[in-house]
Amino acid sequence: MPLPKSQEFPWGHKRRFNAYSEYLRLLFGGRIQKLSVDAGFSCPNRDGTIAYGGCTFCNNEAFNPSYCSPDKSITQQLYEGIEFHKTRYRRSSKYLAYFQAYTNTHAELQRLIMLYDEALSVPDVIGLVIGTRPDCVDCEQLDYFENLSKNYYIVIEYGIESCNDHTLNLINRGHTFKQSVWALEESRRRGIKNGAHFIIGLPGESRKEILNQAKIISKLPIDNIKFHQLQILRNTEMEKQYSQNPDLFELFELDEYIDFIIEYIELLSHNMIIERFTAETPPRYRIAPDWGNLRTDQILQMIENKLAEKDSWQGKRYNQ
Repeated sequence: MPLPKSQEFPWGHKRRFNAYSEYLRLLFGGRIQKLSVDAGFSCPNRDGTIAYGGCTFCNNEAFNPSYCSPDKSITQQLYEGIEFHKTRYRRSSKYLAYFQAYTNTHAELQRLIMLYDEALSVPDVIGLVIGTRPDCVDCEQLDYFENLSKNYYIVIEYGIESCNDHTLNLINRGHTFKQSVWALEESRRRGIKNGAHFIIGLPGESRKEILNQAKIISKLPIDNIKFHQLQILRNTEMEKQYSQNPDLFELFELDEYIDFIIEYIELLSHNMIIERFTAETPPRYRIAPDWGNLRTDQILQMIENKLAEKDSWQGKRYNQ
């Protein structure tokens, strides 16, 4: 891909990657804020539908905002979320209800409709982001989302984590990469926007394999994408594995991760909208790696500074 001038990046703004915040601003004409919701779902990988124990890395408490609780109604959580973000992001006037905790399609369709309708009835909520697993959607649900997306901004966010079935088995994910491809393709076929979540640095994956993943996913019908560095969190199976055999894990230091994620997105299609590069969890949950108490926005600024320093950008080495 030839060197573009800053105003000529294919995504239509001057940042060196196809940034989700800029995409939403261009789409809606202003800042749009996600409001996390905990609707009290379980996970088929925990309740025995697929398996027990959950994914080895998972501790949902580590990223649930303080106002989220299944003891509260969807409406109450959203109103409290709006008040919370009015203080932090005063420019936001429209919101997306983010069904984030656990697997938010793991129920009968009628229950899903009731919960999603409640969220969409809250003033200034203009759409939904629905976190789920690629093996926990079916055609009936997707047909419903297709119809819903005609009037609202709807994104189904799939936890894919890796393209490598051996890795997925190692982290007790409970689904295959083939199932992820099916979910993405069926969503795209219906015109439903999708998101995909990947963890960078999972045990057993070499740096070469992770970079090759960028080439694999660039061929998939992914709209939005999230990257998180692997973190060892308290009260997880991975915490036990790490304490027993830390040599199994090749965790990224901060500077190393910044250089690596830039190399990764150079190989990534410019069509994919990047939502985030890193995870942020409260220190009380975090065991390793130790990146200090830097916030996500601080690390993002470091990544953007390094992109400019290296004169790099998303898709620089992408070969369509």
